[in-house]
Amino acid sequence: MQPTTAKQQGLARCKQCALLSAMPSRQQQSQALCPRCHSPLHFRRHHSLQRSLALCIAAALLLIPANVLTIMTVVNLGQGAPDTIMSGIVRLWQADLRAIAAVVFIASILVPIIKIVALLLLMMVVQFRLPLSKSQCTALYRFVHLIGRWSMLDLFMISILITVVSLGNIATVDTGPAATAFAAVVVLTILAANSFDPRLIWDLEHHD
Repeated sequence: MQPTTAKQQGLARCKQCALLSAMPSRQQQSQALCPRCHSPLHFRRHHSLQRSLALCIAAALLLIPANVLTIMTVVNLGQGAPDTIMSGIVRLWQADLRAIAAVVFIASILVPIIKIVALLLLMMVVQFRLPLSKSQCTALYRFVHLIGRWSMLDLFMISILITVVSLGNIATVDTGPAATAFAAVVVLTILAANSFDPRLIWDLEHHD
């Protein structure tokens, strides 16, 4: 049977400069260096699953304060009440701003949960060799990267409000602790996605 992957042909891709290089013998692989940038050379990212799992767990735990604590407080003419992400969505919906409410709900609630669940599913596929399509798993991984760029939409909207609403004592917008927790969730899910090595999915095909 002819080798079908770079790993089977003894080739490794440098993580730093992306150069595809031939790996030395098994005894010397731990000391292999990229011939271009002299970075350590490995067939796969070391401890990819462990890092991704730890980051996903941390992100999932931070989702609790991100959704329970106050994300912003709008004070208008001396009166105002703190809002969580969900209560802010409800206010937007009741104010007939349903399109904006839907966008905030998708970006702030659905996207982080989908990213965490999708990454956990991919890790389970690799760890427990679940009989799922490798092409579909790869597409799911690419989808996680695609939606990641929209995760900060809620904080972006808050930052615009703080900048625009600068009317002194008439109206003010203050951020709450949930904003920090939510930003941490976004960063951790991005790091988790980048730590996961999708090539591990295709390694399963050659172990079946």
